[in-house]
Amino acid sequence: MSTIAAISTGMAAGGIGIVRISGENAIKIADSIFSSVSGKKIADIPGYCALYGKAVDGGDVLDTVIALLFRAPKSYTGEDVVEISCHGGLYVTKRVLRAALSAGAVPAQAGEFTKRAFLNGKMDLTGAESVMNIISAQGEEAEKIALGILEGGLFKEIKKISDKLLYDMALLSAWVDYPYEEIEELSSENLGGDIRFAVKSLEKLINNYDAGKIIIEGVDAAIVGKPNVGKSTLMNLLSGTDRSIVTEIEGTTRDIVEDTVTLGGVVLRLSDTAGVRQTDDAVESIGVERAVKRLENAQLVLAVFDASRPLSDDDRRLISLCRGKRAIGIINKTDLVKNYLTDELKDNFEKLVFISAKTGEGKDDLTNAVESVLGTANFDPGVAALINERQLGCCKDALKALNEAEDALFSGLTMDAVTVCLDSAVENLLALTGEKATESVVNEIFAHFCVGK
Repeated sequence: MSTIAAISTGMAAGGIGIVRISGENAIKIADSIFSSVSGKKIADIPGYCALYGKAVDGGDVLDTVIALLFRAPKSYTGEDVVEISCHGGLYVTKRVLRAALSAGAVPAQAGEFTKRAFLNGKMDLTGAESVMNIISAQGEEAEKIALGILEGGLFKEIKKISDKLLYDMALLSAWVDYPYEEIEELSSENLGGDIRFAVKSLEKLINNYDAGKIIIEGVDAAIVGKPNVGKSTLMNLLSGTDRSIVTEIEGTTRDIVEDTVTLGGVVLRLSDTAGVRQTDDAVESIGVERAVKRLENAQLVLAVFDASRPLSDDDRRLISLCRGKRAIGIINKTDLVKNYLTDELKDNFEKLVFISAKTGEGKDDLTNAVESVLGTANFDPGVAALINERQLGCCKDALKALNEAEDALFSGLTMDAVTVCLDSAVENLLALTGEKATESVVNEIFAHFCVGK
């Protein structure tokens, strides 16, 4: 297998830039482009040691650097790895990489370092997939989920299920193949209990998928309402800054203002929209159209109403647009009027929140409502979770096979029929962890990684 090299830090100027080299000839290549102050070679030091010196390319000195050695198999990839840390200018980092490539390394493909870690048994496929989720995590809860999977949480949960089913299949096979040996027969009751355990475990993972996905990926959320109900003030409250212009003049917001905020552990890609109302103003009408479109496409709608004014036709139009959506009714300006509520709002929103966007009163209630509507209120980021559609598909296919196995077991079909269904379930579970994943699936997964990881 070739020795690969890539820049592993971000492609932007920073305090440090790291060029990672991995493979059979990593140490030899690194020694050819590095000269230590002490005179020592990288090949002469043990793993987890570093040398200070200069990166060179032929006769040219590129930078003062630190070379850090990880010897196989105790490295990220399971191969010999050398990381050369230079000053974080893009030009100098690229020069160091170019020197490594000239010395015999080949450019790493997207995700190739992590792919090698998987192929060399340093992590299972679910752990490898979680690496990119750690990199892209925008909040504490998302990072906890990804880190738990990287540390083997999901793998252990799936293995617990597959090992139990494999043991049952082994007993069934041995009993059929060696009928005259003293092999304990697996009772239908015990087998049925193991199948039910597997079914319940998979159902829990599948049922938690949407909540976990929301925490990991965040949601597109739109603040909507008629003019001057306090949408921009709410946007500023949630973002913690004067993101939107706030005035007493109706229709101040004519275009969409966006920001990313975290509320209750959920990342909201928030949009403050133009006031939704009937208007003859050509410019404002464009803003209204954009607001309605953003509402239609949003995964969460924060519909704002003015507690100091009765519901109008524009309010009722907004209520109509929110039907069928994940939407929270927000009754704003409670600093002016208390306990304002109408049956129309009660009947059309799963959650109603009283808030003063001006003073911040009611913000915690809004946080609780968001968690409730999105289904993340009771989600534990520390438990095993599915993080992508591939994993979800494997679980669903395994669950289908298990349900078929249970039907076959209790409808009087032969144990051969039950075993076929169990085998299908196990195949899907092993595909999930990567123990039996096809090469094309593995290649597709790592194709979405960044180069250098």
